[in-house]
Amino acid sequence: MEIALMLSKEHTTLPRAEVEAVLECEGINYHIKEEREGLLILDIPNETPDNMLEIIKRLSFTHEVFQILLETDEDKLIMEMEKYPWNDIVKSDYAVRVKKVDKKSQFNTSKLEWEMGGIIRAKVKPDIRVNLEDPSIFIRTLLRDGKAIVGQRIGQISKKHFFNLKPHKRPFFYPGSMSPKLARCMVNLTRIKKGQTLLDPFCGTGGILIEAGIIGTRVIGTDIDYKMVKGTKENLEHCGVHDYQVFREDARKLELPSKVDAIVTDPPYGISASTGGEKSEDLYQQSMQSLQGLLKGDGLMCLATPHYLDLDEVLAGTKFKIIEQHHIRMHKSLTRVISVLAKI
Repeated sequence: MEIALMLSKEHTTLPRAEVEAVLECEGINYHIKEEREGLLILDIPNETPDNMLEIIKRLSFTHEVFQILLETDEDKLIMEMEKYPWNDIVKSDYAVRVKKVDKKSQFNTSKLEWEMGGIIRAKVKPDIRVNLEDPSIFIRTLLRDGKAIVGQRIGQISKKHFFNLKPHKRPFFYPGSMSPKLARCMVNLTRIKKGQTLLDPFCGTGGILIEAGIIGTRVIGTDIDYKMVKGTKENLEHCGVHDYQVFREDARKLELPSKVDAIVTDPPYGISASTGGEKSEDLYQQSMQSLQGLLKGDGLMCLATPHYLDLDEVLAGTKFKIIEQHHIRMHKSLTRVISVLAKI
């Protein structure tokens, strides 16, 4: 099976990294056939669309995934459409949508949608109708570099979820909270599986724990500020996450009855009440010493830090090593660095 993923263009490296992390943690074998901005085409030999659906739902920096049915030159698209056995694919109401990946295509997308829809209609049962609002079957066509890819959508990532769970829309809000989309991506980068346990030792308002809980992990959160602990519990309950432990604790002295499968966190930086009055460099160094003993040997940690923090220096003397990094420019004076750490 070949699938095409329409990726977010919000970041250059995170979308692909997230896809690869999720496929890896689910044990899915794949081969990258093509990659360009906003598009990733994979050959996944041993999977079916139904098997992929739950995996696709985990993603945050992907818009849509479809199974490729045919690939041809643009000038042969109509001819190949007419030859294709659409009656084997379209068995209920459907829609056809065309998207240009680049500006080279000479096709009028609206006219092409109408023409492709007519070809399908002529090949399927007469009672099957076009449904542009909420079709059971969605046929997607991408045009790029003089080529056309036609496929059936097998999954779409909900924009509504990430919009509705923006920090200011949750019951408890505090400025500087991470977006749910990035929080979900960071959780995915640790390759954590459903049913495993994830720790956020600087849980703040609980954004990371919410996203981890929604994909089916057991979550543990701590914060030095009791107000954050109370607010995180409120937010988790509001978002339907009930399998959690959240309590007040200093990450530098944190102890747990058993080790966790992953750690994902966005520690505070600067000097404030949220850092316990400690410089962020000292807080990070002392916390890393504590957290390395709480993570299982094969577990991963995903950490967000400001660009001016020397992470190599912070990790000196610990068992952590950096295996992956992504840089997100927030504004002129701040770039956020997303690092994936493993224990050596």
